[in-house]
Amino acid sequence: MKKRMLCLMLVLSTALMFGGCNKEEDEPADEADNSSNEPVISIVTDDSATPTVDISTETADAGDDDEVREGMYRSELTNEWIDEALKDQRPIAAMVDNEKTALPHFGLSQSDIVYEMTNSTANDGVTRLMVLFKDYNSVKQIGSIRSVRPTNLQIVPEWNAVICHDGGPFYIDDYMAKDYVENFSGTFSRVNNGKSREFTEYILEGDIDKNFASHSKYSKTYNSYHSDEPHYKFTSASKQNDLSQYDDAKSATHIQMPFKHNKPYFDYDSSTGLYTYSEYGSTHVDAGNNNEPLTFKNLLIQNCRYVQFDANGYMMFHSIDFNRDGYYITDGKAIPVTWSKEDELSATRYYDKNGDEIVLNTGRTYVALVPDDIWSGLSIE
Repeated sequence: MKKRMLCLMLVLSTALMFGGCNKEEDEPADEADNSSNEPVISIVTDDSATPTVDISTETADAGDDDEVREGMYRSELTNEWIDEALKDQRPIAAMVDNEKTALPHFGLSQSDIVYEMTNSTANDGVTRLMVLFKDYNSVKQIGSIRSVRPTNLQIVPEWNAVICHDGGPFYIDDYMAKDYVENFSGTFSRVNNGKSREFTEYILEGDIDKNFASHSKYSKTYNSYHSDEPHYKFTSASKQNDLSQYDDAKSATHIQMPFKHNKPYFDYDSSTGLYTYSEYGSTHVDAGNNNEPLTFKNLLIQNCRYVQFDANGYMMFHSIDFNRDGYYITDGKAIPVTWSKEDELSATRYYDKNGDEIVLNTGRTYVALVPDDIWSGLSIE
């Protein structure tokens, strides 16, 4: 407990020490209201069906379903089978602009994990995406790429990933200086897409390898800051966690996120077992992958405190925190969880009502950091 309190005090003191901000091309315009309110989640319950499927609660490996695939291993990000040659390769985390002008996105349907979080208290709380790719060389185009924020630099070390972005306000400087934060900034390709310059930078084939070649001290493979402890627990490949073991599981076939600017929502497709992501009133499609819709098997939604740095709306989440509320959503159901993160190098952990770490299903995961003062706008039906 003393260690947790000390970490929390250090995060608070670091965030509050900052003053104004540097100008950058995406500086927010207007300051949003930051008044807090008591979070109350709107949930519509459907108890008409009571599934009784038993699941394994162990982390999956080749022995879980007696299957071994030559030259392949299960990804630590998704639990899916991928080339064994990638086993020690570090992921990248790409900062993707989520303003409407930046659409359509490229490469997101081929990602492993997508984080969405408020990027500013201005502009109705516009969000930005941090997108993780393990097999980044298999994706032809990723982006568009934009600036990074301190919150991202507290989360990316838990994956031992290299953060890919284009600049950022001076609030990031202290975090960039840490040994376990490695980044590529503004060194990607420009694509003539008819938009203004800030919407034209993308990661194209070969860009990441070129960046590693110019940063000789950076390792393509996991370095000493990587933990061998599994980041997520996954079900065995032959079984499914439909949350039926929880008596507090609720129906979750439509999820309306409380982000006001892009108004994102999810719809569950029982035929595929996946959630389709929509924003700005339309299904999200990947222009770099035949307009494939962006879908997820797992949704992790975190109630987060934050600090606003200045009148321009620059902010930072308390991504290091303890016993905060959240939800785990999969297979048309949702359960309340709590989440905790010890420090920048520690994985964010999610626990059920019994205090046990939750078990995810195999597939892509969406993680949202939601400001505590709009948490009441989250609707799960």
